[in-house]
Amino acid sequence: MPWKNLNSQQWQRILSLNRYNAYFIIIIFAILIGSSLDLYFVKNNYYEFPIRPFPNTFSINIGFTLCILPAVTWLYLFIMKKINRLERFIVIIMICFLVPIGEQVSEHLGLFLHSEKWKHSYSSIGYFLYLIIVWKIFQWMYKKK
Repeated sequence: MPWKNLNSQQWQRILSLNRYNAYFIIIIFAILIGSSLDLYFVKNNYYEFPIRPFPNTFSINIGFTLCILPAVTWLYLFIMKKINRLERFIVIIMICFLVPIGEQVSEHLGLFLHSEKWKHSYSSIGYFLYLIIVWKIFQWMYKKK
């Protein structure tokens, strides 16, 4: 069996790479969930992205979904790993407070347009659930490694 020939140093290197799989999987999860939610809300006319890459092909802002969301998700997980439970809760609450403000700034800049039926509180509640789910799945996967 080929793996029996690997010395313990090589095994340690292979196993240490596995802990990064949790980051990768959660980032892919973030992209899929973010894209799915955006597609749903855009299709149902809750909001739209007037300025976006490839507007003739995509109804959502794939620049946000493929670049910003993965980077912010990685940063979020990195920070959450370093802090205690109370600090995690405070970070989540702060993010949920800042998201509607970010949406309103984006609207002012012309990057977002929300319909009358959209309430910014939806984003606060949605991100609260999203951030907790992302953290719990990451925590479960990271401890499993």
